[in-house]
Amino acid sequence: MALPQRVPSTPEQVEREAALYGPFTEVVRELVDATIRSEIDHAEVAGIQAELEGIVARLQARQLDGPYAVNNRGRHWGNTVVGLRNAVAPPLEIGRESTGRAWADFHLGAAYEGPPGLVHGGVSALVLDQMLGEATGAGGKPGMTASLTLTYRRATPLGDLRAEAWIERSEGIKTWARGHLSDAEGITVEAEGLFILPRWAREQPEEKPASFE
Repeated sequence: MALPQRVPSTPEQVEREAALYGPFTEVVRELVDATIRSEIDHAEVAGIQAELEGIVARLQARQLDGPYAVNNRGRHWGNTVVGLRNAVAPPLEIGRESTGRAWADFHLGAAYEGPPGLVHGGVSALVLDQMLGEATGAGGKPGMTASLTLTYRRATPLGDLRAEAWIERSEGIKTWARGHLSDAEGITVEAEGLFILPRWAREQPEEKPASFE
């Protein structure tokens, strides 16, 4: 199953795009946080909305036909956890070892709140799904999530957090991984998941990517 893509970019082009869109997306991320926490006058909000509508129209003047990764195979800049061009993503900068381990230190602010002052449980699941997938890919056992089980040990506060994940075992096309989220006080959420190499990747091993997350 081949995915459509644009003409491949050279490493130099990718580097230039990253230097441009990384800071650009960070400003949009700051806009989201500012929108949630702002207490400016209502008239000022209306004025800013009008300005933003104009900016959105300018950005929409030329767009990809569909999601980012579909048009840029192998580049995950639209990913909702690690995407360089996705303002929804924290984003996580993930470290990896070929032994099948992955880790990330990151910050979750107002945009990720569930209960007051705490990370939404679904966001914890989102992050851990990505992390377990990153661990399986790092260990040469990439796959799609078949099952994911979370145990919420205690509430996860907004702020500085760490995520870790590792491969527990693998059998053929199946890989089992575990991981957790933690804050300065210790573990808040634990996860275990099963990842399976999809049929299309089994049939085309020469195109098998390092990770599907």
